[in-house]
Amino acid sequence: MAQQPDIIREIRERFPETAFSEQITQDNVATIWVAKDDAMRVMTYLKNEADQPFKMLYDLTAIDERARRETPADKPASDFTAVYHLLSMDRNCDVRIKVPLTGEYPAIPSITDLWPCANWYEREAWDMFGIEFDGHPRMRRILTPNYWEGHPLRKEYAARATERPGYTQTEESCAEEESHLKFKPEEWGDSPADEDGEFMYLNLGPHHPGMHGLLRFVLKMRSQEIVDEFIDIGYHHRGAEKMAERQTFHTYIPYTDRVDYQAGVQNNMPYVMAVEKLAGIQVPERAEYIRVMMCELYRIINHLVFIGTFGADIGAFSPVFFTFNDRERGFDIAEAICGGRMHPAWFRIGGVADDLPDGWKSLIDDFLKYLPARLDEYEKVLNKTAIFKARTKGIGVYTTDMAVEWGVTGPNLRSTGSDWDLRKKRPYSVYDQFDFEVPTMTEGDCFARAVIRIEEMRQSLKIMKQAAENMPGGEYKSDSPFAMPPRKEQSLKDIETLINHFLSVSWGKPMPVGESMVSTEAPKGNYGYYIHSDGNPWAYRCRIRASSFAHMQSVPLISLGMTVSDFVTILGSIDFVLADVDR
Repeated sequence: MAQQPDIIREIRERFPETAFSEQITQDNVATIWVAKDDAMRVMTYLKNEADQPFKMLYDLTAIDERARRETPADKPASDFTAVYHLLSMDRNCDVRIKVPLTGEYPAIPSITDLWPCANWYEREAWDMFGIEFDGHPRMRRILTPNYWEGHPLRKEYAARATERPGYTQTEESCAEEESHLKFKPEEWGDSPADEDGEFMYLNLGPHHPGMHGLLRFVLKMRSQEIVDEFIDIGYHHRGAEKMAERQTFHTYIPYTDRVDYQAGVQNNMPYVMAVEKLAGIQVPERAEYIRVMMCELYRIINHLVFIGTFGADIGAFSPVFFTFNDRERGFDIAEAICGGRMHPAWFRIGGVADDLPDGWKSLIDDFLKYLPARLDEYEKVLNKTAIFKARTKGIGVYTTDMAVEWGVTGPNLRSTGSDWDLRKKRPYSVYDQFDFEVPTMTEGDCFARAVIRIEEMRQSLKIMKQAAENMPGGEYKSDSPFAMPPRKEQSLKDIETLINHFLSVSWGKPMPVGESMVSTEAPKGNYGYYIHSDGNPWAYRCRIRASSFAHMQSVPLISLGMTVSDFVTILGSIDFVLADVDR
Protein backbone atom coordinates (compact mmCIF):
# COMPACT_ATOMS: atom_id res chain seq x y z
CA MET A 1 0.00 0.00 0.00
CA ALA A 2 1.20 3.52 -0.74
CA GLN A 3 2.62 5.58 2.11
CA GLN A 4 -0.48 7.08 3.67
CA PRO A 5 1.12 10.35 4.94
CA ASP A 6 1.85 11.29 1.29
CA ILE A 7 -1.80 12.01 0.62
CA ILE A 8 -2.05 14.26 3.68
CA ARG A 9 0.95 16.24 2.49
CA GLU A 10 -0.63 16.47 -0.95
CA ILE A 11 -3.88 17.83 0.50
CA ARG A 12 -2.04 20.40 2.60
CA GLU A 13 -0.10 21.62 -0.41
CA ARG A 14 -3.25 21.88 -2.51
CA PHE A 15 -5.17 23.80 0.18
CA PRO A 16 -2.53 25.83 2.06
CA GLU A 17 -5.12 28.26 3.44
CA THR A 18 -7.32 25.52 4.92
CA ALA A 19 -6.92 24.33 8.47
CA PHE A 20 -6.49 20.58 8.81
CA SER A 21 -5.98 18.39 11.83
CA GLU A 22 -4.32 15.03 11.37
CA GLN A 23 -5.31 12.07 13.52
CA ILE A 24 -3.15 9.02 14.17
CA THR A 25 -5.15 5.80 14.07
CA GLN A 26 -4.25 2.21 14.78
CA ASP A 27 -5.11 1.15 11.23
CA ASN A 28 -2.62 3.68 9.73
CA VAL A 29 -5.23 5.04 7.31
CA ALA A 30 -4.49 8.67 6.48
CA THR A 31 -7.08 10.51 8.59
CA ILE A 32 -7.70 14.26 8.60
CA TRP A 33 -10.29 16.50 10.21
CA VAL A 34 -11.78 19.14 7.92
CA ALA A 35 -14.33 21.83 8.70
CA LYS A 36 -17.67 21.20 7.01
CA ASP A 37 -17.34 24.37 4.90
CA ASP A 38 -14.12 23.01 3.41
CA ALA A 39 -14.98 19.32 3.18
CA MET A 40 -16.67 19.51 -0.24
CA ARG A 41 -13.69 21.30 -1.82
CA VAL A 42 -11.27 18.74 -0.45
CA MET A 43 -13.33 15.75 -1.60
CA THR A 44 -13.93 17.31 -5.03
CA TYR A 45 -10.17 17.60 -5.43
CA LEU A 46 -9.56 14.03 -4.30
CA LYS A 47 -12.12 12.61 -6.69
CA ASN A 48 -11.81 14.75 -9.81
CA GLU A 49 -8.57 16.71 -9.76
CA ALA A 50 -5.90 14.70 -7.99
CA ASP A 51 -3.46 12.52 -9.89
CA GLN A 52 -4.65 8.90 -9.53
CA PRO A 53 -7.90 10.11 -7.97
CA PHE A 54 -10.00 8.58 -5.21
CA LYS A 55 -12.86 7.44 -7.39
CA MET A 56 -14.64 5.22 -4.88
CA LEU A 57 -16.65 6.42 -1.91
CA TYR A 58 -15.90 3.28 0.04
CA ASP A 59 -18.01 4.21 3.02
CA LEU A 60 -19.83 7.10 4.65
CA THR A 61 -21.01 6.96 8.24
CA ALA A 62 -21.31 9.00 11.43
CA ILE A 63 -20.41 8.84 15.11
CA ASP A 64 -22.22 10.27 18.12
CA GLU A 65 -19.34 11.69 20.15
CA ARG A 66 -21.29 12.95 23.16
CA ALA A 67 -20.88 9.96 25.52
CA ARG A 68 -17.19 9.09 25.20
CA ARG A 69 -15.56 8.07 28.46
CA GLU A 70 -12.15 8.93 27.07
CA THR A 71 -11.34 10.86 23.91
CA PRO A 72 -8.16 10.64 21.79
CA ALA A 73 -5.93 13.66 22.37
CA ASP A 74 -5.78 14.57 18.66
CA LYS A 75 -9.56 14.63 18.18
CA PRO A 76 -11.25 18.05 17.76
CA ALA A 77 -14.27 18.83 19.89
CA SER A 78 -17.56 17.80 18.30
CA ASP A 79 -20.98 16.45 19.14
CA PHE A 80 -21.13 14.27 16.03
CA THR A 81 -18.65 13.30 13.35
CA ALA A 82 -19.33 12.60 9.69
CA VAL A 83 -16.79 10.10 8.35
CA TYR A 84 -15.97 9.69 4.65
CA HIS A 85 -13.75 6.77 3.62
CA LEU A 86 -12.33 7.26 0.12
CA LEU A 87 -10.42 4.70 -1.95
CA SER A 88 -8.01 5.08 -4.86
CA MET A 89 -7.41 1.76 -6.55
CA ASP A 90 -4.74 3.32 -8.78
CA ARG A 91 -2.72 4.35 -5.72
CA ASN A 92 -3.87 1.41 -3.60
CA CYS A 93 -4.46 4.03 -0.97
CA ASP A 94 -7.23 5.16 1.40
CA VAL A 95 -7.98 8.50 2.97
CA ARG A 96 -10.45 9.13 5.76
CA ILE A 97 -12.06 12.56 5.91
CA LYS A 98 -13.66 13.47 9.24
CA VAL A 99 -15.96 16.44 9.66
CA PRO A 100 -16.72 17.64 13.22
CA LEU A 101 -20.35 18.67 13.73
CA THR A 102 -21.90 20.53 16.63
CA GLY A 103 -25.46 20.83 17.81
CA GLU A 104 -28.15 18.34 18.71
CA TYR A 105 -29.26 17.81 15.10
CA PRO A 106 -26.43 19.12 12.93
CA ALA A 107 -26.38 19.56 9.15
CA ILE A 108 -23.73 19.13 6.47
CA PRO A 109 -23.79 19.55 2.67
CA SER A 110 -24.70 16.46 0.66
CA ILE A 111 -22.06 14.92 -1.63
CA THR A 112 -24.56 13.14 -3.89
CA ASP A 113 -23.56 15.43 -6.77
CA LEU A 114 -20.01 14.17 -6.34
CA TRP A 115 -20.72 10.51 -5.65
CA PRO A 116 -24.26 9.40 -6.57
CA CYS A 117 -23.83 6.37 -4.34
CA ALA A 118 -23.73 8.72 -1.33
CA ASN A 119 -27.53 8.80 -1.59
CA TRP A 120 -28.15 5.70 0.53
CA TYR A 121 -25.23 6.35 2.88
CA GLU A 122 -26.53 9.82 3.70
CA ARG A 123 -30.05 8.51 4.18
CA GLU A 124 -28.67 5.91 6.57
CA ALA A 125 -26.72 8.53 8.54
CA TRP A 126 -29.86 10.67 8.86
CA ASP A 127 -32.01 7.65 9.76
CA MET A 128 -29.59 6.41 12.42
CA PHE A 129 -28.20 9.71 13.79
CA GLY A 130 -30.51 12.54 12.74
CA ILE A 131 -27.77 14.33 10.77
CA GLU A 132 -29.21 16.42 7.92
CA PHE A 133 -27.55 16.47 4.52
CA ASP A 134 -28.42 19.73 2.80
CA GLY A 135 -29.13 19.28 -0.90
CA HIS A 136 -29.90 15.56 -0.71
CA PRO A 137 -32.36 14.70 -3.52
CA ARG A 138 -34.88 12.87 -1.32
CA MET A 139 -34.14 12.43 2.34
CA ARG A 140 -36.27 9.73 3.93
CA ARG A 141 -35.68 6.80 6.24
CA ILE A 142 -33.99 3.77 4.74
CA LEU A 143 -33.46 1.06 7.39
CA THR A 144 -36.38 1.88 9.68
CA PRO A 145 -40.02 2.44 8.65
CA ASN A 146 -41.19 5.93 7.73
CA TYR A 147 -43.27 6.13 10.90
CA TRP A 148 -40.30 5.32 13.18
CA GLU A 149 -39.54 7.74 15.98
CA GLY A 150 -36.00 8.57 17.00
CA HIS A 151 -32.60 7.79 15.57
CA PRO A 152 -31.31 4.45 16.89
CA LEU A 153 -27.53 5.00 16.80
CA ARG A 154 -27.68 8.15 18.89
CA LYS A 155 -26.38 7.51 22.39
CA GLU A 156 -29.63 8.46 24.14
CA TYR A 157 -31.46 5.73 22.21
CA ALA A 158 -31.79 2.54 24.28
CA ALA A 159 -29.67 -0.40 23.17
CA ARG A 160 -31.66 -3.15 24.91
CA ALA A 161 -35.30 -4.17 24.63
CA THR A 162 -35.53 -4.19 28.44
CA GLU A 163 -34.86 -0.45 28.41
CA ARG A 164 -37.91 0.21 26.26
CA PRO A 165 -41.62 -0.34 26.84
CA GLY A 166 -43.08 -3.62 25.64
CA TYR A 167 -44.30 -3.77 22.07
CA THR A 168 -48.03 -3.75 21.49
CA GLN A 169 -50.04 -3.60 18.30
CA THR A 170 -53.69 -2.71 17.99
CA GLU A 171 -55.87 -3.09 14.94
CA GLU A 172 -55.60 0.66 14.43
CA SER A 173 -51.80 0.72 14.61
CA CYS A 174 -51.59 -2.31 12.31
CA ALA A 175 -53.79 -0.58 9.74
CA GLU A 176 -51.70 2.57 10.02
CA GLU A 177 -48.45 0.68 9.50
CA GLU A 178 -49.88 -1.13 6.50
CA SER A 179 -50.94 2.20 5.02
CA HIS A 180 -47.29 3.24 4.95
CA LEU A 181 -46.55 0.30 2.64
CA LYS A 182 -48.87 1.57 -0.05
CA PHE A 183 -46.75 2.89 -2.88
CA LYS A 184 -47.40 6.55 -3.58
CA PRO A 185 -45.23 7.76 -6.49
CA GLU A 186 -45.16 11.37 -5.31
CA GLU A 187 -43.58 10.31 -2.00
CA TRP A 188 -40.72 8.83 -4.00
CA GLY A 189 -40.33 11.92 -6.16
CA ASP A 190 -42.04 10.36 -9.16
CA SER A 191 -44.95 11.11 -11.48
CA PRO A 192 -47.31 8.31 -12.56
CA ALA A 193 -47.77 9.74 -16.07
CA ASP A 194 -46.02 11.73 -18.78
CA GLU A 195 -46.95 13.05 -22.22
CA ASP A 196 -47.08 9.49 -23.54
CA GLY A 197 -49.58 8.26 -20.97
CA GLU A 198 -49.61 6.51 -17.61
CA PHE A 199 -47.09 4.04 -16.29
CA MET A 200 -47.77 0.77 -14.52
CA TYR A 201 -46.15 0.18 -11.14
CA LEU A 202 -45.29 -3.45 -10.47
CA ASN A 203 -44.73 -4.38 -6.85
CA LEU A 204 -42.05 -7.08 -6.56
CA GLY A 205 -41.67 -8.29 -3.00
CA PRO A 206 -41.14 -8.15 -0.11
CA HIS A 207 -42.26 -11.79 -0.42
CA HIS A 208 -41.00 -13.00 -3.77
CA PRO A 209 -38.71 -15.96 -4.62
CA GLY A 210 -36.49 -13.76 -6.77
CA MET A 211 -35.73 -11.40 -3.88
CA HIS A 212 -33.63 -13.86 -1.80
CA GLY A 213 -35.18 -12.43 1.34
CA LEU A 214 -37.43 -9.59 2.45
CA LEU A 215 -36.77 -6.91 -0.12
CA ARG A 216 -39.22 -4.77 -2.06
CA PHE A 217 -38.84 -3.34 -5.52
CA VAL A 218 -41.45 -1.20 -7.19
CA LEU A 219 -40.82 -1.32 -10.93
CA LYS A 220 -42.10 1.53 -13.08
CA MET A 221 -43.13 -0.11 -16.33
CA ARG A 222 -44.02 1.02 -19.81
CA SER A 223 -45.27 -2.09 -21.54
CA GLN A 224 -42.50 -4.69 -20.96
CA GLU A 225 -39.76 -2.16 -20.25
CA ILE A 226 -38.53 -1.09 -16.81
CA VAL A 227 -38.16 2.70 -16.92
CA ASP A 228 -37.46 3.29 -13.23
CA GLU A 229 -37.05 1.41 -9.96
CA PHE A 230 -37.75 2.20 -6.34
CA ILE A 231 -36.02 0.06 -3.73
CA ASP A 232 -37.39 -0.42 -0.23
CA ILE A 233 -34.93 -2.10 2.15
CA GLY A 234 -34.74 -2.42 5.91
CA TYR A 235 -37.02 -5.43 6.48
CA HIS A 236 -34.02 -7.38 7.83
CA HIS A 237 -32.60 -4.51 9.92
CA ARG A 238 -31.79 -5.84 13.39
CA GLY A 239 -29.56 -3.11 14.76
CA ALA A 240 -26.32 -5.08 14.34
CA GLU A 241 -24.18 -1.97 14.83
CA LYS A 242 -26.17 -0.91 17.91
CA MET A 243 -25.72 -4.36 19.43
CA ALA A 244 -21.94 -3.88 19.37
CA GLU A 245 -22.36 -1.00 21.82
CA ARG A 246 -23.97 -3.28 24.42
CA GLN A 247 -21.97 -6.52 23.93
CA THR A 248 -18.36 -6.92 24.95
CA PHE A 249 -15.77 -7.18 22.20
CA HIS A 250 -15.73 -10.94 22.74
CA THR A 251 -19.46 -11.64 23.05
CA TYR A 252 -20.22 -9.67 19.89
CA ILE A 253 -18.50 -12.29 17.68
CA PRO A 254 -21.64 -14.47 17.18
CA TYR A 255 -23.57 -11.41 16.00
CA THR A 256 -21.16 -10.96 13.10
CA ASP A 257 -22.06 -14.44 11.77
CA ARG A 258 -25.61 -13.28 11.12
CA VAL A 259 -24.70 -10.34 8.89
CA ASP A 260 -23.86 -12.45 5.83
CA TYR A 261 -25.29 -15.72 7.04
CA GLN A 262 -24.00 -17.59 3.99
CA ALA A 263 -20.36 -16.76 4.65
CA GLY A 264 -19.77 -18.03 8.20
CA VAL A 265 -16.31 -17.22 9.53
CA GLN A 266 -15.77 -14.72 6.69
CA ASN A 267 -17.86 -12.41 8.89
CA ASN A 268 -15.68 -13.05 11.94
CA MET A 269 -12.45 -12.32 10.08
CA PRO A 270 -12.59 -8.52 9.56
CA TYR A 271 -14.14 -7.97 12.98
CA VAL A 272 -11.53 -9.83 15.02
CA MET A 273 -8.75 -8.38 12.87
CA ALA A 274 -10.01 -4.84 13.53
CA VAL A 275 -10.05 -5.48 17.28
CA GLU A 276 -6.62 -7.11 17.12
CA LYS A 277 -5.23 -4.10 15.30
CA LEU A 278 -6.81 -1.83 17.91
CA ALA A 279 -5.15 -3.80 20.72
CA GLY A 280 -1.84 -4.54 18.95
CA ILE A 281 -2.33 -8.32 19.13
CA GLN A 282 0.04 -10.53 17.13
CA VAL A 283 -1.82 -13.63 15.97
CA PRO A 284 0.22 -16.90 15.88
CA GLU A 285 1.03 -18.23 12.43
CA ARG A 286 -0.86 -21.48 13.00
CA ALA A 287 -4.01 -19.56 13.83
CA GLU A 288 -3.57 -17.46 10.68
CA TYR A 289 -3.29 -20.57 8.50
CA ILE A 290 -6.37 -22.07 10.13
CA ARG A 291 -8.29 -18.85 9.53
CA VAL A 292 -7.32 -18.71 5.86
CA MET A 293 -8.25 -22.35 5.30
CA MET A 294 -11.66 -21.88 6.92
CA CYS A 295 -12.32 -18.59 5.14
CA GLU A 296 -11.75 -20.23 1.77
CA LEU A 297 -13.99 -23.14 2.75
CA TYR A 298 -16.77 -20.66 3.44
CA ARG A 299 -16.06 -18.81 0.20
CA ILE A 300 -16.80 -22.10 -1.56
CA ILE A 301 -19.92 -22.65 0.55
CA ASN A 302 -21.15 -19.15 -0.35
CA HIS A 303 -20.49 -19.59 -4.07
CA LEU A 304 -22.21 -22.99 -4.14
CA VAL A 305 -25.36 -21.29 -2.86
CA PHE A 306 -24.92 -18.64 -5.53
CA ILE A 307 -24.60 -21.13 -8.38
CA GLY A 308 -27.63 -23.14 -7.28
CA THR A 309 -29.97 -20.24 -6.57
CA PHE A 310 -28.85 -18.29 -9.63
CA GLY A 311 -29.72 -21.28 -11.77
CA ALA A 312 -33.13 -21.48 -10.08
CA ASP A 313 -33.72 -17.76 -10.71
CA ILE A 314 -33.54 -18.31 -14.44
CA GLY A 315 -35.47 -21.59 -14.51
CA ALA A 316 -32.82 -24.29 -13.98
CA PHE A 317 -34.19 -25.98 -10.89
CA SER A 318 -31.97 -29.06 -10.69
CA PRO A 319 -28.61 -27.39 -9.86
CA VAL A 320 -29.81 -26.01 -6.53
CA PHE A 321 -30.35 -29.54 -5.15
CA PHE A 322 -26.85 -30.63 -6.15
CA THR A 323 -25.06 -27.47 -4.99
CA PHE A 324 -26.82 -27.56 -1.62
CA ASN A 325 -25.75 -31.18 -1.24
CA ASP A 326 -22.14 -30.15 -1.84
CA ARG A 327 -22.62 -27.25 0.54
CA GLU A 328 -23.58 -29.79 3.23
CA ARG A 329 -20.25 -31.53 2.66
CA GLY A 330 -18.56 -28.23 3.42
CA PHE A 331 -20.71 -27.76 6.50
CA ASP A 332 -19.73 -31.23 7.71
CA ILE A 333 -16.10 -30.09 7.72
CA ALA A 334 -17.03 -26.84 9.45
CA GLU A 335 -19.01 -28.71 12.09
CA ALA A 336 -16.15 -31.12 12.78
CA ILE A 337 -13.71 -28.23 13.27
CA CYS A 338 -15.88 -25.44 14.68
CA GLY A 339 -18.86 -27.23 16.18
CA GLY A 340 -21.20 -24.98 14.18
CA ARG A 341 -22.29 -24.95 10.57
CA MET A 342 -23.94 -21.82 9.21
CA HIS A 343 -23.03 -19.77 12.29
CA PRO A 344 -19.73 -21.14 13.60
CA ALA A 345 -18.68 -18.00 15.58
CA TRP A 346 -15.31 -19.72 15.84
CA PHE A 347 -12.68 -17.05 15.33
CA ARG A 348 -11.50 -15.34 18.47
CA ILE A 349 -9.73 -12.10 19.30
CA GLY A 350 -6.16 -13.36 19.10
CA GLY A 351 -6.71 -16.55 17.10
CA VAL A 352 -9.35 -19.27 16.96
CA ALA A 353 -11.49 -20.97 19.59
CA ASP A 354 -9.54 -24.24 19.70
CA ASP A 355 -6.91 -26.20 17.87
CA LEU A 356 -7.76 -28.38 14.90
CA PRO A 357 -9.31 -31.73 15.94
CA ASP A 358 -7.89 -35.15 15.15
CA GLY A 359 -8.72 -36.22 11.61
CA TRP A 360 -9.21 -32.72 10.24
CA LYS A 361 -6.81 -33.17 7.35
CA SER A 362 -8.51 -36.27 5.97
CA LEU A 363 -11.78 -34.33 5.85
CA ILE A 364 -10.11 -31.52 3.92
CA ASP A 365 -8.33 -33.95 1.57
CA ASP A 366 -11.56 -35.78 0.76
CA PHE A 367 -13.29 -32.48 -0.03
CA LEU A 368 -10.40 -31.36 -2.24
CA LYS A 369 -10.62 -34.61 -4.22
CA TYR A 370 -14.40 -34.55 -4.53
CA LEU A 371 -15.31 -30.99 -5.52
CA PRO A 372 -13.26 -30.25 -8.71
CA ALA A 373 -15.26 -32.71 -10.81
CA ARG A 374 -18.48 -31.24 -9.48
CA LEU A 375 -17.38 -27.73 -10.45
CA ASP A 376 -16.67 -29.00 -13.96
CA GLU A 377 -20.19 -30.42 -14.04
CA TYR A 378 -21.78 -27.16 -12.86
CA GLU A 379 -19.85 -25.27 -15.48
CA LYS A 380 -21.10 -27.70 -18.12
CA VAL A 381 -24.78 -27.71 -17.15
CA LEU A 382 -25.00 -23.95 -16.61
CA ASN A 383 -22.30 -21.79 -18.16
CA LYS A 384 -22.02 -23.87 -21.31
CA THR A 385 -25.72 -24.28 -22.09
CA ALA A 386 -27.44 -22.20 -24.75
CA ILE A 387 -30.40 -21.20 -22.56
CA PHE A 388 -28.19 -20.01 -19.70
CA LYS A 389 -26.05 -17.97 -22.08
CA ALA A 390 -29.08 -16.43 -23.75
CA ARG A 391 -30.51 -15.37 -20.39
CA THR A 392 -27.27 -13.93 -19.00
CA LYS A 393 -24.96 -12.67 -21.77
CA GLY A 394 -25.20 -8.93 -22.31
CA ILE A 395 -27.64 -8.57 -19.39
CA GLY A 396 -26.96 -6.22 -16.47
CA VAL A 397 -23.64 -4.85 -17.69
CA TYR A 398 -21.25 -2.94 -15.43
CA THR A 399 -18.21 -1.15 -16.77
CA THR A 400 -15.23 -0.79 -14.45
CA ASP A 401 -15.83 2.95 -14.10
CA MET A 402 -19.50 2.40 -13.26
CA ALA A 403 -18.66 -0.25 -10.70
CA VAL A 404 -16.03 1.88 -8.97
CA GLU A 405 -18.32 4.93 -8.99
CA TRP A 406 -21.00 2.98 -7.14
CA GLY A 407 -18.78 1.13 -4.65
CA VAL A 408 -19.04 -2.27 -6.32
CA THR A 409 -16.34 -4.73 -5.22
CA GLY A 410 -15.58 -8.45 -5.24
CA PRO A 411 -16.56 -10.77 -8.11
CA ASN A 412 -18.99 -8.17 -9.46
CA LEU A 413 -16.13 -5.70 -9.95
CA ARG A 414 -13.74 -8.33 -11.25
CA SER A 415 -16.26 -9.28 -13.94
CA THR A 416 -15.51 -5.88 -15.55
CA GLY A 417 -11.79 -6.56 -16.01
CA SER A 418 -10.48 -5.10 -12.75
CA ASP A 419 -8.25 -7.43 -10.74
CA TRP A 420 -8.96 -5.67 -7.42
CA ASP A 421 -8.75 -8.36 -4.75
CA LEU A 422 -7.67 -7.42 -1.24
CA ARG A 423 -5.99 -10.80 -0.77
CA LYS A 424 -3.52 -9.74 -3.50
CA LYS A 425 -3.59 -5.94 -3.40
CA ARG A 426 -3.36 -5.67 0.39
CA PRO A 427 -2.50 -9.14 1.64
CA TYR A 428 -3.89 -9.60 5.14
CA SER A 429 -3.42 -12.48 7.53
CA VAL A 430 -0.98 -14.80 5.68
CA TYR A 431 -2.47 -14.60 2.17
CA ASP A 432 0.89 -13.38 0.87
CA GLN A 433 2.25 -16.89 1.52
CA PHE A 434 -0.21 -18.57 -0.86
CA ASP A 435 -0.05 -19.13 -4.59
CA PHE A 436 -3.39 -18.42 -6.29
CA GLU A 437 -4.81 -16.41 -9.16
CA VAL A 438 -7.47 -13.69 -9.29
CA PRO A 439 -10.04 -14.63 -11.96
CA THR A 440 -11.32 -11.74 -14.09
CA MET A 441 -13.67 -11.27 -17.02
CA THR A 442 -14.22 -8.20 -19.16
CA GLU A 443 -17.89 -8.41 -20.18
CA GLY A 444 -19.27 -7.20 -16.83
CA ASP A 445 -22.58 -9.01 -17.40
CA CYS A 446 -24.55 -11.69 -15.55
CA PHE A 447 -22.73 -14.45 -17.40
CA ALA A 448 -19.31 -13.10 -16.45
CA ARG A 449 -20.31 -12.89 -12.80
CA ALA A 450 -21.29 -16.58 -12.84
CA VAL A 451 -18.10 -17.70 -14.61
CA ILE A 452 -15.89 -15.85 -12.12
CA ARG A 453 -17.49 -17.44 -9.08
CA ILE A 454 -16.97 -20.96 -10.36
CA GLU A 455 -13.32 -20.17 -11.06
CA GLU A 456 -12.97 -18.56 -7.64
CA MET A 457 -14.03 -21.85 -6.06
CA ARG A 458 -11.22 -23.59 -7.90
CA GLN A 459 -8.75 -21.03 -6.54
CA SER A 460 -10.16 -21.46 -3.03
CA LEU A 461 -9.55 -25.20 -3.27
CA LYS A 462 -5.98 -24.40 -4.26
CA ILE A 463 -5.54 -22.18 -1.20
CA MET A 464 -7.11 -24.75 1.12
CA LYS A 465 -4.77 -27.43 -0.16
CA GLN A 466 -1.70 -25.27 0.49
CA ALA A 467 -2.96 -24.37 3.97
CA ALA A 468 -3.60 -28.00 4.88
CA GLU A 469 -0.28 -29.26 3.54
CA ASN A 470 1.79 -26.47 5.07
CA MET A 471 -0.05 -26.06 8.35
CA PRO A 472 2.55 -24.84 10.86
CA GLY A 473 2.80 -25.96 14.44
CA GLY A 474 2.50 -23.70 17.44
CA GLU A 475 -0.32 -22.10 19.34
CA TYR A 476 -3.82 -21.47 18.05
CA LYS A 477 -4.28 -18.26 20.06
CA SER A 478 -2.14 -15.32 21.09
CA ASP A 479 -0.65 -14.90 24.58
CA SER A 480 -1.56 -11.19 24.52
CA PRO A 481 -3.45 -10.03 27.65
CA PHE A 482 -6.05 -8.58 25.27
CA ALA A 483 -6.74 -11.97 23.62
CA MET A 484 -10.17 -13.24 24.60
CA PRO A 485 -10.71 -15.63 26.21
CA PRO A 486 -7.33 -17.03 27.33
CA ARG A 487 -6.43 -20.50 26.06
CA LYS A 488 -7.95 -23.31 28.09
CA GLU A 489 -4.62 -24.64 29.30
CA GLN A 490 -3.84 -21.16 30.63
CA SER A 491 -7.20 -20.89 32.37
CA LEU A 492 -7.21 -24.06 34.48
CA LYS A 493 -3.93 -23.67 36.35
CA ASP A 494 -5.22 -22.02 39.51
CA ILE A 495 -8.02 -19.85 40.83
CA GLU A 496 -6.41 -16.64 39.53
CA THR A 497 -6.24 -17.86 35.93
CA LEU A 498 -9.79 -19.21 36.16
CA ILE A 499 -11.03 -15.83 37.41
CA ASN A 500 -9.20 -14.15 34.55
CA HIS A 501 -11.01 -16.44 32.09
CA PHE A 502 -14.35 -15.81 33.77
CA LEU A 503 -13.95 -12.04 33.68
CA SER A 504 -12.76 -12.13 30.08
CA VAL A 505 -15.86 -14.00 28.95
CA SER A 506 -18.50 -12.40 31.18
CA TRP A 507 -17.36 -8.80 31.61
CA GLY A 508 -14.90 -8.49 28.76
CA LYS A 509 -11.63 -6.60 28.74
CA PRO A 510 -11.20 -2.86 28.19
CA MET A 511 -9.48 -2.08 24.90
CA PRO A 512 -7.03 0.76 24.28
CA VAL A 513 -8.58 4.06 23.24
CA GLY A 514 -8.51 4.49 19.48
CA GLU A 515 -9.99 3.31 16.23
CA SER A 516 -9.21 0.86 13.46
CA MET A 517 -10.81 -0.46 10.31
CA VAL A 518 -10.01 -3.72 8.56
CA SER A 519 -11.48 -4.75 5.22
CA THR A 520 -11.27 -8.25 3.79
CA GLU A 521 -12.10 -9.92 0.49
CA ALA A 522 -15.32 -11.62 1.51
CA PRO A 523 -17.25 -13.81 -0.96
CA LYS A 524 -19.68 -11.06 -1.96
CA GLY A 525 -17.16 -8.21 -2.03
CA ASN A 526 -15.05 -6.03 0.23
CA TYR A 527 -16.29 -6.22 3.78
CA GLY A 528 -15.07 -4.12 6.67
CA TYR A 529 -15.44 -3.36 10.37
CA TYR A 530 -14.62 0.12 11.66
CA ILE A 531 -14.17 -0.08 15.45
CA HIS A 532 -13.94 2.75 17.98
CA SER A 533 -12.91 2.23 21.59
CA ASP A 534 -13.16 4.70 24.45
CA GLY A 535 -11.49 2.34 26.93
CA ASN A 536 -14.54 0.23 27.76
CA PRO A 537 -14.89 -3.55 27.30
CA TRP A 538 -17.31 -2.90 24.43
CA ALA A 539 -17.12 -0.85 21.25
CA TYR A 540 -18.02 2.81 21.44
CA ARG A 541 -18.94 2.62 17.75
CA CYS A 542 -18.89 -0.36 15.39
CA ARG A 543 -19.49 0.38 11.73
CA ILE A 544 -20.10 -2.51 9.32
CA ARG A 545 -19.16 -1.72 5.73
CA ALA A 546 -21.26 -4.33 3.93
CA SER A 547 -20.73 -5.02 0.23
CA SER A 548 -24.38 -5.91 -0.48
CA PHE A 549 -25.54 -2.45 0.65
CA ALA A 550 -23.46 -0.82 -2.08
CA HIS A 551 -24.36 -3.46 -4.66
CA MET A 552 -28.10 -3.18 -4.07
CA GLN A 553 -28.06 0.57 -4.61
CA SER A 554 -26.40 0.03 -7.99
CA VAL A 555 -29.09 -2.36 -9.32
CA PRO A 556 -31.13 0.32 -11.17
CA LEU A 557 -27.95 1.37 -12.93
CA ILE A 558 -27.72 -1.95 -14.77
CA SER A 559 -31.37 -2.92 -15.09
CA LEU A 560 -33.26 0.08 -16.51
CA GLY A 561 -34.54 -0.66 -19.99
CA MET A 562 -34.68 -4.39 -19.22
CA THR A 563 -37.66 -6.70 -18.80
CA VAL A 564 -38.88 -8.21 -15.52
CA SER A 565 -37.34 -11.59 -16.38
CA ASP A 566 -34.00 -9.87 -17.04
CA PHE A 567 -34.38 -8.03 -13.75
CA VAL A 568 -34.68 -11.28 -11.76
CA THR A 569 -31.60 -12.59 -13.59
CA ILE A 570 -29.66 -9.46 -12.63
CA LEU A 571 -30.64 -9.74 -8.97
CA GLY A 572 -29.50 -13.35 -8.87
CA SER A 573 -26.17 -12.49 -10.49
CA ILE A 574 -25.32 -9.81 -7.91
CA ASP A 575 -25.18 -12.37 -5.05
CA PHE A 576 -26.59 -10.52 -2.08
CA VAL A 577 -28.28 -11.39 1.19
CA LEU A 578 -30.66 -8.99 2.89
CA ALA A 579 -29.06 -9.28 6.31
CA ASP A 580 -25.90 -7.93 4.65
CA VAL A 581 -27.85 -5.06 3.08
CA ASP A 582 -29.80 -4.13 6.19
CA ARG A 583 -27.59 -5.30 9.05
